[in-house]
Amino acid sequence: MSRTTIRDFHDDDLDGIVRLYEDAAHGGSRPVYALSEVIASCQADHAVVAVQDDRVIGAAVGRAAHAQGWIVFFCLADDVTDTDVGGSLLDALEHRMAPLGLGKLSILVHEDAERLDGLTANGFGVLHHLRYLERQMPVQRRELDLLKEVGGRILPRNLWPRVSGMRHEKQLLEERLVTPLASPDLADRFGVVPPRAVMLFGPPGTGKTTFARAVASRLDWPFVELFPSRLSDTPGGLAAALRASFEVIGHLEHAVVFIDEVEEIASRRGGIPPSPTQGVTNELLKLVADFREHPGRLLICATNFVRALDAAFLRHGRFDYVIPIGLPDPEARSAIWQRYIPADIAPGIDIDALVAASDGLTPADIEYAARKASQEALARALRNDESHSPSTDLSTADYLAALNGTRATVSEGAIAEFLEDITSIARL
Repeated sequence: MSRTTIRDFHDDDLDGIVRLYEDAAHGGSRPVYALSEVIASCQADHAVVAVQDDRVIGAAVGRAAHAQGWIVFFCLADDVTDTDVGGSLLDALEHRMAPLGLGKLSILVHEDAERLDGLTANGFGVLHHLRYLERQMPVQRRELDLLKEVGGRILPRNLWPRVSGMRHEKQLLEERLVTPLASPDLADRFGVVPPRAVMLFGPPGTGKTTFARAVASRLDWPFVELFPSRLSDTPGGLAAALRASFEVIGHLEHAVVFIDEVEEIASRRGGIPPSPTQGVTNELLKLVADFREHPGRLLICATNFVRALDAAFLRHGRFDYVIPIGLPDPEARSAIWQRYIPADIAPGIDIDALVAASDGLTPADIEYAARKASQEALARALRNDESHSPSTDLSTADYLAALNGTRATVSEGAIAEFLEDITSIARL
């Protein structure tokens, strides 16, 4: 399957834009703006295209008017089946226009227009009978510099559905985090207090960072990841750098703040002399308490060694939930394999056999095995000068061989400890 690239519009894409426009005009998605206006905006305003094999298969064109952005043309070729292409185009256009300080991104379509799913699935809502669609920009202009200062970013809106399998974990996060924060009126109706801070724990490589990013994507809030190792190099030390970062984050209307491997800065205090990180742990405890005072923000911490955390760090009142994230279940392993197996050969691969053989592996382990099998197949084809021969295609045996040479990241002992921690430490 050919790779799809999302990039800025080039002048030589004009013929492709015209073809898309004409196809839309004769189909069920008549453009509202004239072709001349679309061309003018391509050249003078903001435009991004989706390209596959040098063919323009999609386009999103926008212009700004005061604090509002307008999409003057959004179209995908009729044969585009990848649902992510439309969302990626809209995200790329929004990213280009965000520095203009826009409050909304809107689009007008004909009342009888078809194929609105590409818009409604990506944050646009139908407001009137004219099918006026808009979506709120996740960050206002005044916040852009603040977000940049702490290394924050806006994540694509489609990360949540990409987390396949792990239904129990997703349901927990949806019920405990996403719904109370995204629908505070509904939460208030049932007396649910939206969370302010949560801890994710589990063996390394199980997807804790992926879940944190997915929650931010689901909420459509800026994602700020703080790296203690980087902050420790700043003048004044780690404690001062953490304090300064949280002070900047305090000026954002919404944010998901993520600290991975938090045990590095929140380990058990005590001992004579005190541990070097004791002052940092004290500072972080104060920051978490202050952070909880402000609505519209969520702190997610993750650790591979929940037992190593200071007892005061996990007590009630600081973290609302302590949620375990374990190894991928069969459904998740199937989705991971399908992500890395080329679509052209996937029908000939025994996914069930790979799912069974990869039990006990992390997502990173499975990715390693899949990439190793692909690399070995490519090397074999090059050695035999058969790079265009179907006989060199990957087989189930190739993937199983790669799995046999893959060492599991998580040991049986670590899994046993994790199960014990679920019983003794988890708070759901």
